[in-house]
Amino acid sequence: MPITVTAPRGVLTTSGRQQVLPLLSRAVIEISGATGNSFFTPIVGGHVHVVEPGDVYAGGTNRPLVVVKLEIPNIALGSVELRAAFVRAATEIIRSCAVPEHEPADTWVTIFNAPDGGWGIAGRAYTGDDLIAETTAAA
Repeated sequence: MPITVTAPRGVLTTSGRQQVLPLLSRAVIEISGATGNSFFTPIVGGHVHVVEPGDVYAGGTNRPLVVVKLEIPNIALGSVELRAAFVRAATEIIRSCAVPEHEPADTWVTIFNAPDGGWGIAGRAYTGDDLIAETTAAA
């Protein structure tokens, strides 16, 4: 389940840049109720993109936005409450990984759902049923 963090250079601290993906991954796993699951855990990962501060805008104005994008199969985080829990957790994680002056309003979190069979690894497209079966078998 890819997580992409895009941040302007200087917004994430040096240690925050190293910690942000492991912390966000752990949040997805915990909120999904899959802590310790040997199938689910290794399929959560992602990238940190650091961009020049002058290349980040909101409302047409240069702003130090940090954007967290989570791409998940349509069965993951399957309720409004679970998605809201991830948004809150991701915002707090960015706060803990950013410089002190970073404002919560400058952290945006988006969750994208892949349709059945539109999410895969190693050339295999998984349906929701496939993922449930694999996760359950590994529990």
